[in-house]
Amino acid sequence: MSPTATSPAATTTPKNGAKDGRQPKTITIKELHPTFGAEILGVQWNEDDGSVSEEQLQELRDAVHKYAFLLLRSTPLTDSTHVSFSRLFASSPLDDISRFLSQSPTDPFRAAGKHLRYYPHLELFDASNLTDDGTAILDPDKSERAMLMRANKLFHSDLAYNPRRSSYSLLRAVELPPLEVRAEIGGDTEFADSRTAWDDLDEDMKKRLTEKDYTGVYNAAWSRKQGAPEWFRGLDVGKGPVARHKILQKHKESGRMNLCVGAYLWRLEDKEGRVVEESEEMIRLLNEHVARDKYVASVRWENPGDLVIWDNRAVLHRAGEFEGVGKYRRDIRRTTAFDTGPMAWGLNGVGAKLPTLGSITKEKGLGSTEPGIGASYPK
Repeated sequence: MSPTATSPAATTTPKNGAKDGRQPKTITIKELHPTFGAEILGVQWNEDDGSVSEEQLQELRDAVHKYAFLLLRSTPLTDSTHVSFSRLFASSPLDDISRFLSQSPTDPFRAAGKHLRYYPHLELFDASNLTDDGTAILDPDKSERAMLMRANKLFHSDLAYNPRRSSYSLLRAVELPPLEVRAEIGGDTEFADSRTAWDDLDEDMKKRLTEKDYTGVYNAAWSRKQGAPEWFRGLDVGKGPVARHKILQKHKESGRMNLCVGAYLWRLEDKEGRVVEESEEMIRLLNEHVARDKYVASVRWENPGDLVIWDNRAVLHRAGEFEGVGKYRRDIRRTTAFDTGPMAWGLNGVGAKLPTLGSITKEKGLGSTEPGIGASYPK
């Protein structure tokens, strides 16, 4: 069974240390798993703007580079300060949902995102089970947006399908099911230690991946079809935009190698751009390896204001099984920052056009029958 964020702190020191070995002075770190994950205590928030001191900010960055994901309980963040703290923490541009909104000239209200319950903060991505305005729970079996979000139950890194990959994601609980039922219905967020998974990979596979230097072809529709294969049975995943990034990359801040796999990884290509013959089988084996129990830790959402920060360049994540999906309100919102490192744009060219609602839905045959569906698509 995977360790959870409610279990006692791990007693071993994670292998994934920062290169400089700095020790925090203003925060307390409670390790959550033998190799990664930590709960952070002692953060002093400025509730007006969501800021922390420069010293604490650097210690939080050092911690996420070492542990890959951090849990901060009961923060005072609001939609506005969630966004402002994310900008401060990432020190890079945030993605936003404007390119996924319907651009109908006959409905400027929706085109501007004003129907969203968190408007005007379009930097927030909706990971809830609610309609855009928050007045109702989505039907888990009939709602198209619910079907799109089923892929979130597969391990992935946010925005891997983009020509410009992501760095940090910050996920905050806004509304949770009643306390008395949470343990029964689940809804944890799970993380997979893709750096340690690389460390433990058998030497033959390590040698092959290192020497071949495969390029991954990442595809948003591929993950959606895996998440709800019957719903998307007619979907041609070969149409529309894809992104190319190396599947083996060095995490700059820790100096450790990372396996950039997960549900968006559709194909492997060799150095000449040809699809690798064993591509499908290799992807399956690598994804199964990273998802082994010993590399997985879970975060249980306990309070509104709980915040999880992770580094998409060092870890995979997924939504755990949530048995209350069609019954209990659950509102969780996420910001994601773009990477600024040397591998940020992969093999796609700096400034490559990012996918839009039209390029993903229309070209790939994904309908958009629900108004505002792009508000939470994709992750």
